[in-house]
Amino acid sequence: MQRVENEIARCIQEIESDEVTRLFATLSGGKRVRAKLILKIAPHHEKAPLLAAIVELIHAASLLHDDVIDESHTRRGVASVNATDGSKTAVMLGDILYSKAFTQLVEFDKEIAKCVASSVTALSKGEMLDVKMAEQFNADEEKYLQMLYLKTAALIEAAATAAALLCGKDAKKYAIYGRNLGLSFQIIDDILDITADALTLGKPAMNDFVEGKCTLPYIYLHEALDEQEKQRLQNAHAKKIDESESLWIVNKMHLHGSIQRAFKLAQNLSYEAMQAVKEESELVAILETMIKRSN
Repeated sequence: MQRVENEIARCIQEIESDEVTRLFATLSGGKRVRAKLILKIAPHHEKAPLLAAIVELIHAASLLHDDVIDESHTRRGVASVNATDGSKTAVMLGDILYSKAFTQLVEFDKEIAKCVASSVTALSKGEMLDVKMAEQFNADEEKYLQMLYLKTAALIEAAATAAALLCGKDAKKYAIYGRNLGLSFQIIDDILDITADALTLGKPAMNDFVEGKCTLPYIYLHEALDEQEKQRLQNAHAKKIDESESLWIVNKMHLHGSIQRAFKLAQNLSYEAMQAVKEESELVAILETMIKRSN
């Protein structure tokens, strides 16, 4: 991982901008899930740290744009760039990180470069779909999962696939792993947005719903409610709701098993991913740890 951090630092230095260096230093690196995944799949390949750095730059760029679109003032518990330096600066910094990542991709074979680059198109499409879906209450599970795949899972899938291609492993198996890891990871995040407290999340609880996002527990709840209750849930959508309304939603979710149903889907996706790479104990352990996050 230190080699990955060194590659990231080199890329930022090569941009030759004190402002970019300053702004990038304010970003929280997070857990580096995508980078660690690449290193676990291709641990001995000399270009693995560079590939991991490229994917992390892409991920950082997508988060910068995401915060602007969502008008989020915090990211991982610290002030976002759009909060400290304005949305225009955040968008431009994201563009710079994207372009630098693409420049570095020429170091790799065409198939690997295409795999990573096409995932950026997918996540941008996912972001656009997410914005569109937030305009009204969405009760379509399939539509939501498609958005989730594009916006979140596609880059993780690409990271796993590219790493497998890099070291000559079965790319299809690792694509299944990456896709399902990405979907499961986000579904668990959706659950935690409802069940965890604000200190744990680094943002207000039930923030997704307030921002207009209908995640799986809300979609499943909507299916279970009667018409009058459906209307009440829809009326609360994309608004700041008081504590009594939040409590009503959470109690109804527990009554109808909405959270448990979403968790079961995450478990099933994780199990399918485990089966795809069952010989890789470290990759299986990542999924097991992730599932435990929601307990």
